[in-house]
Amino acid sequence: MDSPPRLLVLGIPPPLNDRWQEFAQSVPADDPQLLKELLQSGQFAGVLTDYRTTLHLFHQAAQDHIVVGHIDQGLALLDLAGNVQWANPLFQGLCPADPFTRPLLAALGSPTIASDIPDPIAAALSGQPIAFRVSWAAIPSHPHLDVSIRPVLDSAGQCVQFVVLCRNVTAEVEQQRKLDALHQAGRELSGLDPILLAEMNYPSRVELLKQNLRRSIHDLLHYDIIELRLLDRQTRELQPLIEEGMTPEAAGRKLFANPTENGVTGYVASTGRSYLCPDTAADPHYLPGATGARSSMTVPIIYNDEVVGTLNVESPRPAGFGPDDLQFTELFSKEVAAALHTLELLTAQQTCTAAQSLEAVTREIVLPVDEVLGAAALLQSRVGEGDTDTAALLQRIIKAARAVKQNVRTVGESLGAVTPPDAASQPLLGKRVLVVDSDERTRRLAHVMLHRLGAGVETVGTASEGLALLAQTAYDTVLLENAPPDMGGYESYKRFRGTRPQTTIALTTGFGYDSSHSIVKARQDGLQYLLFKPFRQDQVLQSVLGKSTTPPMPSGVR
Repeated sequence: MDSPPRLLVLGIPPPLNDRWQEFAQSVPADDPQLLKELLQSGQFAGVLTDYRTTLHLFHQAAQDHIVVGHIDQGLALLDLAGNVQWANPLFQGLCPADPFTRPLLAALGSPTIASDIPDPIAAALSGQPIAFRVSWAAIPSHPHLDVSIRPVLDSAGQCVQFVVLCRNVTAEVEQQRKLDALHQAGRELSGLDPILLAEMNYPSRVELLKQNLRRSIHDLLHYDIIELRLLDRQTRELQPLIEEGMTPEAAGRKLFANPTENGVTGYVASTGRSYLCPDTAADPHYLPGATGARSSMTVPIIYNDEVVGTLNVESPRPAGFGPDDLQFTELFSKEVAAALHTLELLTAQQTCTAAQSLEAVTREIVLPVDEVLGAAALLQSRVGEGDTDTAALLQRIIKAARAVKQNVRTVGESLGAVTPPDAASQPLLGKRVLVVDSDERTRRLAHVMLHRLGAGVETVGTASEGLALLAQTAYDTVLLENAPPDMGGYESYKRFRGTRPQTTIALTTGFGYDSSHSIVKARQDGLQYLLFKPFRQDQVLQSVLGKSTTPPMPSGVR
């Protein structure tokens, strides 16, 4: 006897089902999920339902369709062989042709898998979700996708089909590519080859940085109208470093870090906040920059929470810059700040190293060179009038010795180890001072102090050598030891003053007893300046500049 037909019964209470038991087998389904499982498990001769249940099921199906249709990812169902059985419209839009019945990767257009998984379908059969990224290297216009394959398991835990989700991550990939390019640009901005560094002075390194900045801004940010200014911390002036596409008037405009009357650049530098100007014609801060500019974007360059400059770009289109442009330009400005700081550190390091080297060289050569000067001058003073050859030779020695000292300073300036002459920081600039003292340490310290103040310095250990130099060289001031080893104190004072009356003679002394009363006699003879050793800078300045009278005689000095 044939088995009775099977009827799927939906939403009808059991008493009504009893009528069908004589000629059919009824199988009740209480909810949509059970209905789906029953339909998948076997054949039914018919479906018995009331109209309310039918409407509910159709309503539920319509809701499922709406939900699936609004998922913002590509959605597909695959059979166990990995072929597409169903796909939502978004997934179909990712495929170059009809995806149905085709293998997943073939349906997507055979992209490259950025993963070490050779066969994602085989891997997903293990029951674990599989995720990977695909792209089309040969077709840059195609999107980058994150693909997830999730197995659907039955009640026995066996995989019966696969659900595939595809998310378009092109924007994220592109953003990461730009960030990687930005960091690479930052490394190029800050990177200076040590060998090149040794060969480059400060202006050369600044020029290299400017070239790297121009290239990065053009290639990475794609901006053609740019202006980069650096903030002078003392004057608060924003000094131009790079300008391209700006009018000559705008490029030469003086701007300061002030929120008013200094344009958008001054406002950004003073507040430390970026500024988008969507309409240059209606913005109260905007000052004309590039010809035809309709919008601009300005960001601060900040290092260690301190504004060190500004970066301004302009566009001929209204609202030419958006939030993404602003965010990326702000990130780039951090790389610029790091590069500027690196340049400053390298320059300071090189300057410090050069200064230390120069100081060591100077410390070792100034006194020996001065001894050559003094000895040559003394010998020249003793050469007879008829021995012109010897006198000329000694004069050449004196000239060469002075050239050695000058050349050391010139080399220091070229290395950045010596600050170029500045009357504000070097009040004795242009003054020439002769120091006569038998103590080598005193001569060395005098060199350091007077050199720092800008004076030209020569030192000798005896009064005889000092007189020989003074006879042929016009010094502004002579710092003369009170008791030189080769001559009495008062006698030496009179002879120095008599050799060049226009030169200021200042006696120097320790705090010992003046047994010969040289200082008292010299004061009676017009001495104006008395300096005590070790020298004080203010007293040296007074004696060389002639701005003070002799200080009071301390007790004990007679």
